[in-house]
Amino acid sequence: FADTKVSDIVTRLNLNMLNRKNLMLKVTGSVQGVFYRATANEIANELGLKGYVMNMKDGSVFIETEGTAEQLTKFIEWCNRGPSRAIVTDVNIQEGTVKEFTDFKIRY
Repeated sequence: FADTKVSDIVTRLNLNMLNRKNLMLKVTGSVQGVFYRATANEIANELGLKGYVMNMKDGSVFIETEGTAEQLTKFIEWCNRGPSRAIVTDVNIQEGTVKEFTDFKIRY
């Protein structure tokens, strides 16, 4: 650690910010009324993701989230399983434009 230059750390942090991606996920199946949003919010915050999760009128759950490829990969893996009471049949993923969300929350 002593050999690490501050400029190297700043460069790495800047690269991480540049590598942030925005994904929009539509999760279908039995995903409402099973704590999907609450648990997705918990997992996203644990991973350091930013964005939001919300129920849709068609019974699906919509998530827009931003983070690094590693963070997003872990989150997508969880989204395909969901909480124990959920039955996930599909997770449709589209890449979007980074919006620089400042936190992750449930939208109503």
